[in-house]
Amino acid sequence: MELEVRHLRALCAIADTGSLHRAARQLGVAQPSLSTQLRRIEQELGGPLFLRTRAGCRPTDLGRLVLSRARPLVTELRSLVAEARAAAAGGPGLRVGSTASKALAGWLRRLRGHGQEPSLHMDVSANTLLRMVADGQLDVAFVHEVEGCPLRVPPELRVRVLVEREPQFVSLPADHPATAKPVVDVRDLATDRWMIDPSVDGEWDAVQRMFRAAGVSPPVLSGDYHTASALVATGEVVTVCQPTCQPRADMAVRRLHGDPLGVRLLLAARTETELDGVRPALEEAYWEAARQAPAYREWLEHGGTRPPVPALP
Repeated sequence: MELEVRHLRALCAIADTGSLHRAARQLGVAQPSLSTQLRRIEQELGGPLFLRTRAGCRPTDLGRLVLSRARPLVTELRSLVAEARAAAAGGPGLRVGSTASKALAGWLRRLRGHGQEPSLHMDVSANTLLRMVADGQLDVAFVHEVEGCPLRVPPELRVRVLVEREPQFVSLPADHPATAKPVVDVRDLATDRWMIDPSVDGEWDAVQRMFRAAGVSPPVLSGDYHTASALVATGEVVTVCQPTCQPRADMAVRRLHGDPLGVRLLLAARTETELDGVRPALEEAYWEAARQAPAYREWLEHGGTRPPVPALP
């Protein structure tokens, strides 16, 4: 077997995500196929490239050597393709990357109003988006950094903090007994099934820390948040949600007692000029979305504090 660029991309994806599961999802292939491909690459190169543990995959000494040569090659090819496509199209527009956010529609609308023509690339992995900016595939990225799980920010990037700590709320079925209160304690949801997306960098670990701190161990299902939202509406699960999430007839949004989960909102680009060109529009769009979300608006109006909550037994 001869090594090809797709093999180098696979190795970089495994190293960047730290997991065969997440790498397969990023690459759009089945995990068994990626595992088979990795074994063939290791056979070709003469040794193991990653140590597989329950915590994930980390490069061996040989793996680090291969990755040090593979990354520049992959980056150069990406840049070549991006520049060729831009030249063929008559010049690039603004390439925006983002994790999920209710501010996106307003941000893109404002950018267009300022004469920019943004394209959008969505990804649940903030680390993937940051690497794409560093590689020249994106111009800017708006990402969420889960508290307690720092992102791997490439050193060549410039980063601005949009919100230092955004509390995370919970969405639950509209007829759930806990919706009787404006603030929900995690212990009130100890017997509910939760759904968490493990491909969101740091999310799974943060939620598990929250459960341990509350002394509960509810059943947790893995799934993306689009699926989680649909299952919340049918009464199957509860899930973490952004505070800008708006309630619906079949779904309620509530604050969590003690604000145990938080994220930092970051905007990243390769230059300060690129950041200055897009940040004002993003700030306007974000606070517009915040004002439209009743639970978040109330939280903000209380200065980030909650109304008094009865003492728990």
